[in-house]
Amino acid sequence: MRARVLIRPKAGILDPQGEAVQRALPALGFQGVSDVRIGRLVELDVGDSTQLDAMCEKLLANPLVEDYEVQLLEVQPPSSDADT
Repeated sequence: MRARVLIRPKAGILDPQGEAVQRALPALGFQGVSDVRIGRLVELDVGDSTQLDAMCEKLLANPLVEDYEVQLLEVQPPSSDADT
């Protein structure tokens, strides 16, 4: 099973990268952008998806300052069309 973990700063936590992007976008001609938050994306294949929350709490995210969201994805088998 493939898992995608989205990790973002919690609301109210300083996000200097997000602030820098938010300030830069209008200078590049992009208007109407607000509340930019920069996070991380971790994709991994796991045999037991019930362990994902523990993985996030212990290593992938810092639960004091970050929120995370786990998405389970179906992994498509490789296509045999590549051989032709």
